[in-house]
Amino acid sequence: MQRRDILLRSAAAGAVAAFPALLHAQALDKPKLTIAVGGKNLLYYLPLTIAESLGYFKAEGLEVTIADFAGGSRALQAVVGGSADVVSGAFEHTLNMQVKGQRMRAFALQGRAPQIVLGINPKTMPAFKGVADLKGKKIGVTAPGSSTNVLANFVLAKAGLKASDVSIIGVGAGSGAVAAMRSGQIDAMSNLDPVITLLQRSGDLKIISDTRIVAEADKVFGGPMPAGCLYAPQTFIDKNPLATQALANALVRADKWIQAAGPGEIIKAVPESYLLGDRAVYIDAFLAAKGALSVDGLFPEAGPETARRALASVDPEIAAAKLDLQAVYTNEFVKKANAKYPKA
Repeated sequence: MQRRDILLRSAAAGAVAAFPALLHAQALDKPKLTIAVGGKNLLYYLPLTIAESLGYFKAEGLEVTIADFAGGSRALQAVVGGSADVVSGAFEHTLNMQVKGQRMRAFALQGRAPQIVLGINPKTMPAFKGVADLKGKKIGVTAPGSSTNVLANFVLAKAGLKASDVSIIGVGAGSGAVAAMRSGQIDAMSNLDPVITLLQRSGDLKIISDTRIVAEADKVFGGPMPAGCLYAPQTFIDKNPLATQALANALVRADKWIQAAGPGEIIKAVPESYLLGDRAVYIDAFLAAKGALSVDGLFPEAGPETARRALASVDPEIAAAKLDLQAVYTNEFVKKANAKYPKA
């Protein structure tokens, strides 16, 4: 009887310990959801990876599936098509979708600068002097229509070139992008880390525009340019405010953990495949990108207007549109997340 009592008490204690987590999960309006991302291995989306690998989503009662695509535009298509609920992608897509009559709202920031680097191939363009030399050349981007494509168009436009003056080629965000550059399939590249650092260290890339540096990004775009973020259809947010809050909580924890972490901790927290076979390169890439990652998940108030100006300079439809910039983002959820998690 004594042994039986001990077993019963142990079982009861275990049930009580598990009950709060179970209750938390049941209380969420959507405990199971899918996040679509374009190039999950990129440092651009490091907070998403950290939230997953350190169990921050689970701690909030969420069961998250992350679907990885070749670029941000493909990830957006997944949500529009209904196969995913939330996008981990570039902020400017929220403005593009408003023009198309689809309300998308960003609710947690991952990057306070785009981290996108435009560089040329020294082998195919040894006599490169300026951006104008890219006319008629092949430029590799993660995927056509993605933020890497937008930045390339923006830099080209500032040099007097149109998007039609170059050939845009989707090369992804990993080993395929590296191979395309090294084999000479492309003359220039708009991509992110760790791809950029790997190519730069091997002498296969010469940087001409670097928005990993916040000050340079602000100069290029004329103000703060929000980058990677979590965004979703307004209908999802309205229907699932608790799940949206849980996502924001997890991401803010990840943002803060990254800022307090050392390179060694980062290496341990990301999958081996992210390192592209070279840990030293990944560490260098992390140190180069760290300053461009958000420290608290908050969107800068001037950010939406900066994004609108950048897009308007290359897209006549956006230039002519009257956009409601307050409708493309909210800091409501991350403010509550910061109150819940004041420290990393």
